Amino acid sequence: MFDFHILLFLFPAGLYFCFKRLTDATIFIVMYGLTSMYFAGVMVRLILVATPAVCLISAIAASATVKNLTQVVRAKSQAGQSGSSKGTSTTKGSSKGVIDNSQPFQKNGAMALLLGAFYLLSRYAIHCTWVTSEAYSSPSIVLAARGAHGNRVIFDDYREAYFWLRQNTPPDAKVMSWWDYGYQITAMGNRTVIVDNNTWNNTHIATVGRAMSSYEDEAYDIMRSLDVDYVLVVFGGVTGYSSDDINKFLWMVRIGGGVFPVIKEPDYLVNGEYRVDKGAAPKMLNCLMYKLSYYRFGELTTEYGKPPGYDRARGVEIGNKDIKLEYLEEAFTTQNWIVRIYKVKPPKNRW
Repeated sequence: MFDFHILLFLFPAGLYFCFKRLTDATIFIVMYGLTSMYFAGVMVRLILVATPAVCLISAIAASATVKNLTQVVRAKSQAGQSGSSKGTSTTKGSSKGVIDNSQPFQKNGAMALLLGAFYLLSRYAIHCTWVTSEAYSSPSIVLAARGAHGNRVIFDDYREAYFWLRQNTPPDAKVMSWWDYGYQITAMGNRTVIVDNNTWNNTHIATVGRAMSSYEDEAYDIMRSLDVDYVLVVFGGVTGYSSDDINKFLWMVRIGGGVFPVIKEPDYLVNGEYRVDKGAAPKMLNCLMYKLSYYRFGELTTEYGKPPGYDRARGVEIGNKDIKLEYLEEAFTTQNWIVRIYKVKPPKNRW
């Protein structure tokens, strides 16, 4: 509803009008609309593919509706004028005059429907303008929000982190993160990543998911096998940014568990519920992703009247505040804690 607005209702109507007049063009439009909507339902990012089809089919419905209502208004007006000019001297004319008594009501109804249609279309235009200016105007690496007093607040943590990577890490350093940020790290940080948005090898992505969902010592062995130098996580507990790695973590577990049976999703849930507070599962409280996201967070007060370690994105106090790292060390955390970078320690000398 947020993206399509009234098009959710116009789209089925447009399909109806297309089926009424089946031609090669309308058959193509119908197939395009139905297949794109199906795949958009399967994968939300494909809504970009469905948008042109939805707009086109909805426009057919709006055009046909306005055209039909306009014809009703014009036809009744012409019929009324012709009836008054011919008079009602004959029986046939008098019966026609009786029928024409309902014409003003039909005309008024058509006019009301026309006004309603134009009102809804104008509201749709206003909604699209607002969504474009507010929700989709900021690039994904520059976040915008409204402050307590209604002022616009800009979070530039992504660029801050990528600049730090480019300036403070060796040129051949390898960075492990979830695949969402692979392109950004490569383009803006100029560093090699383990997985990115174009990684088709599901086993490779599952290996990163397994590392993130394992205990630190187990994850360390995986990272050493991948030759990882730094680990980057996105965390929104300070700012309330909900699209962080903690909220994506269950997908890391599911993808990792799909390839490596040792990772089991129920181990991270409590009564089927995903939690990060004191009631969270022990596996969840001690996995690598949890430790890297909440390291030193238990000492921080994020909101007035809330205890230290209050996660603003989840609205709870975290369950593990005494986090210690053995195989990784904090290298850099951005101003608003949105991006956190950790360095993988070299293996200890066994001699």
